[in-house]
Amino acid sequence: MAKLFAFVLLALLSISMLHIPVMASQGIYNSSKSRYGPGSLKSFQCPSQCTRRCSRTQYHKPCMFFCQKCCKKCLCVPPGFYGNKAVCPCYNNWKTQQGGPKCP
Repeated sequence: MAKLFAFVLLALLSISMLHIPVMASQGIYNSSKSRYGPGSLKSFQCPSQCTRRCSRTQYHKPCMFFCQKCCKKCLCVPPGFYGNKAVCPCYNNWKTQQGGPKCP
């Protein structure tokens, strides 16, 4: 009886260990690498991410306007309050007619 119990326990452990890589390959586990970068957001997440991004600027309204415009196009907002734009190439490379950065 003890051998049967040990065998069943070992079988369940083996099955659960096989299940984790399958879930990871299907993207069920969210890795920190995909937290930022192109396409890392859904459009409904843009307002909250732009609120975070623009929270420390004195120009809150224009920052929010352009951040949301950029986020909806790029589906990405860089981490932090300033800089780090290299994480989101689309966000980084979108320029104004004068050649300045469009996204805050």
